[in-house]
Amino acid sequence: MSALQVMSFTLASLRAQPSLLLLDAVSGSRAYGTNLPTSDHDRKGVFALPKELFFGLTTVPQVADEANDAVYYELGRWVELLLKNNPTALEILASPPDCILTRSPLLAALRPKIFLSKKCRQSFAEFAATQIKKARGLNKKINQPLEPARKSVLDFCYVTVGAGAQPLPDWLDRHGLAQTQIGLTNVPHLVDLYALFVDTTGALDYRGVLRDPETATEVLLSAVPKGEIPMAYLSFNRNGYSTYCRVYKEYWEWVAKRNVERYENTLNHGQGYDAKNMLHVFRLLETAEEIARTGELHVRRPNREFLLRIRRGDFAYDELLTRAEDLLTRVDAAFAASALPEEPDAASAEMALVSIREQLYR
Repeated sequence: MSALQVMSFTLASLRAQPSLLLLDAVSGSRAYGTNLPTSDHDRKGVFALPKELFFGLTTVPQVADEANDAVYYELGRWVELLLKNNPTALEILASPPDCILTRSPLLAALRPKIFLSKKCRQSFAEFAATQIKKARGLNKKINQPLEPARKSVLDFCYVTVGAGAQPLPDWLDRHGLAQTQIGLTNVPHLVDLYALFVDTTGALDYRGVLRDPETATEVLLSAVPKGEIPMAYLSFNRNGYSTYCRVYKEYWEWVAKRNVERYENTLNHGQGYDAKNMLHVFRLLETAEEIARTGELHVRRPNREFLLRIRRGDFAYDELLTRAEDLLTRVDAAFAASALPEEPDAASAEMALVSIREQLYR
């Protein structure tokens, strides 16, 4: 294998060398038992690096297809994730028998008992929290959509009026002024507060508030002759503008990349959350509680109908969040009383990994 071939090791390379595939399993909803006729055929697994790559300087921690429907982890990377009690890595290890397409006998020494520990409380709960965050984010995007027209710095500027303040565009309209007739100067010791001067003749050559409202990210300062009296003071809500720009960018990226089928399902059930994300919240937390109480991991869930009700949007958003919080409390209590070890058995995992690699690269 040439250096170029090593550097370009991909999923196609793995499929061209099936002897490197140590574990190949159906994953996702079909493994959990929550699949529908339209569900994707996800695959996950584990591979060994080609000998030249393993003994060289370059490594490939995982390979995947463009949609991430098929993801395979390098053997050493997989064991690292198992030792962190990563939910995805553990689910691959505990794949239901009917989902396993290929499994090398070399992996027999890597048993769930080596890895399951109280660290699952953190890893599974954090994963669930990520799904809640995604569901909340989608809820906000659906119920608080952003206008296509992007706001400008002008929309985050406010002018003092008596003891209060008025949005700059409104203030300009009220006085029959254009932003180009304004001159701003810094007010010493006060951040983002400016003295506002007006030139209705154009003789003072003020620069205006912005050079180009569509592209400007900052207000302009002008040279104001000594003795001029400010008409008012202007405050630029810089933090508000920065937050808006981030949210605007994220929102329209989401619109461009969103899964149309899942989005339409969210609109159809009318609950304002991504039901698939919320399904995973309960699947992960229930799995974590089961691990704490039994010391075993069962990927296929016994409560398919309840999980599918979540996916259909049968529950209100706030009700699911309350249920999730109650379930998280139960998970905490289960791990506090669990007989699981605090950490995975790293020594046994390393011995097994060394043995597997010795046999692979003999």
